[in-house]
Amino acid sequence: MVAAASAVVAVGAVSGLLAASGGGESNDTARPAEVSAAPELQPLPARPSASASPSPSASPSPSASPSTSASPSKSAARKAPKPSKPKPKTAPAAPVRHDPVSAALYRHPESQALDWVRANPGDSRRAVIESRIAAQPSAVWFAEYNPGSITGKVRAVTSGAAAAGRVPVLVPYAIPDRDCGGASQGGAPDLGAYDGWIRGFADGLGSGEVIVVLEPDAVAYADCLSGGERDARYASLARAARTMKAANPRARVYFDAGHSGWHAPAKMAAMLRAAGAHTAGDGIFTNVANFHTTGDEAAYARRVLDALGGPSHLGAVIDTSRNGNGAPGAEEWCDPSGRAIGQSPTTRTGSDRIDAYLWVKLPGESDGCKGAAGEFSPDWAYELATG
Repeated sequence: MVAAASAVVAVGAVSGLLAASGGGESNDTARPAEVSAAPELQPLPARPSASASPSPSASPSPSASPSTSASPSKSAARKAPKPSKPKPKTAPAAPVRHDPVSAALYRHPESQALDWVRANPGDSRRAVIESRIAAQPSAVWFAEYNPGSITGKVRAVTSGAAAAGRVPVLVPYAIPDRDCGGASQGGAPDLGAYDGWIRGFADGLGSGEVIVVLEPDAVAYADCLSGGERDARYASLARAARTMKAANPRARVYFDAGHSGWHAPAKMAAMLRAAGAHTAGDGIFTNVANFHTTGDEAAYARRVLDALGGPSHLGAVIDTSRNGNGAPGAEEWCDPSGRAIGQSPTTRTGSDRIDAYLWVKLPGESDGCKGAAGEFSPDWAYELATG
């Protein structure tokens, strides 16, 4: 079986996680000019951890109904990890705090959730979805290889955040082979082109505080590459982080560390070290588009950081957007029932070495079962908001 973090599917599907645009142009004629298409992140609680015993039925089927827009599992493209002792059961998730909207993090003024709220003033679900989901700040994705316009698109977000006195969360997602030939294949044509795109990205960062979630899956899922390809990717990620921090010393750049149900901390740390995370960045991110509890993720992140070494200031950010009730069963990966929104986005975690809880994946955007993949489902959003 495959252990993966946040397999990206249906690139081009409209997403309220947002892919920012600038210059008054948009790749999505159905949305306002400020927003264009963004990737849809497939959660992978169905993928067992490296410490779980794989079984023939432990991952989602590689063939999904075309009507749901679900994409094939990555498991067909990778070999299963060797089985080991089962992972001990974790305690039930602690009650989730639904804090007021963060005074620090930036909410982009356009999202699918906000669009739905504006278009449905009389819907009985509106108040809950607006207050618990649409009002919260979430990440802004840059998933298009667009060297001629990337600087302006990034600058449009960072300047808006600066004007509001808030910190934006940006997700560059254009590394070559970003989905290892899967449904979200794409990105820059090669690493040289990617380096140039990143320089353009960095030129738009401005001078204010900014959080960068650098390339989901790029490290934790790099096992699908050959040794030489992997080394080249790692070197490019290190260059990317250094380029961004040189352009804006206040930028905080976090590297992909998968999640607590995937690689063992020592293995993940070794991969991160090879990518220069301990010297080029500010720490790691975990749980993107996933459901693992904040407690499990925080403990895992600290173990990875301990194994990684490096400066004492290195920390972690955790995607808490849909982890309020923890991960579902092994085969439940597509809009699983019984889930809930997690800890509200904040930079005040009160947790050692955990720099922020972020909503990288916007709740309510379907994985392809309770709506078309990447599209906002009010039923799914309401279920998560009241779960």
